Amino acid sequence: MSAAPRIAPSALFTPEGWAPFQTRSAWAGPLLVVHCWAVIALAVIAGVLIPWLIPLCVMIVGTRQLGLAILMHEAAHGGLSKSPRLNDVLGHWLCAVPIGASLKAYRPYHLTHHRFAQQAEDPDLMLSAPFPVTPGSLRRKLIRDLTGQTFFKQRVLLPMAQARSSSPKGDSAHDYGSIVTGRSVLPFLAFNAVLLAGFIVAGAWWAFFALWLLPMATWFPMVTRLRNIAEHACVQGSADDPFRAARTTRASWWERAFIAPYWVNFHAEHHLFMHVPCWKLPRLHRAIHARPQAAAMEVAPGYVSVLKAVTRQPE
Repeated sequence: MSAAPRIAPSALFTPEGWAPFQTRSAWAGPLLVVHCWAVIALAVIAGVLIPWLIPLCVMIVGTRQLGLAILMHEAAHGGLSKSPRLNDVLGHWLCAVPIGASLKAYRPYHLTHHRFAQQAEDPDLMLSAPFPVTPGSLRRKLIRDLTGQTFFKQRVLLPMAQARSSSPKGDSAHDYGSIVTGRSVLPFLAFNAVLLAGFIVAGAWWAFFALWLLPMATWFPMVTRLRNIAEHACVQGSADDPFRAARTTRASWWERAFIAPYWVNFHAEHHLFMHVPCWKLPRLHRAIHARPQAAAMEVAPGYVSVLKAVTRQPE
């Protein structure tokens, strides 16, 4: 097995220059979790009070459901709290379980991705390897996401396949799906039962389906796919050069609101130094790009440009 190439912080920074990126905050991570749930709550309330806003609220909630996944990812790196116990409690029960994931299962899977990024052993390689594709192929994928087909496959078919399987390991796609669904079905169902009960008590039972389940079944899978594509697809030399292990995408305010919350767009910086907390990635981006080595990094001007880059195949 060949691990992904690495660089040490000392290759770019003096000890004094690197020190700010090593510190962890006691409050930033928990506040991000509070922020994510607050945005979800406000969007749900807006949709209940002003029904014509429901399409917009579905997009906002779906993006913050991705935000929960991103904060689970932060917890997998130990970045949500200085306290390992609080980090894991927040990352699992308030971020992973509500969206059908398991921090315990996700962490080793994801750290394997970092260890072997874009190598043959990378468990996420299947997410970027098919690209570039034709515009029609991408369009069909996005339609499957927005019509709930991807959700049904991940939340129903894959757990059922795992339950029927007599072997502990399936194919790579099945293993990926089981990590984020099959191994955490019961906690996911229990959380959502409690959430539904809360909506019923509040006199808005329908909002659970329209403003929580519908975003999870449609917008959340689509923006998750866009995130996966933008991070690694079609980055030449990504298996050999640590500066090209991933792509950073410059996100406008509306892209941060509807596609890429919590600085997930700074993925090249994250792969260079994976223990830097997500809220410090913009500062890390500026610091790295003040150095000549940054010229090798893949930086896209926006998500539209990424989609153009990964659909170069003719129909």
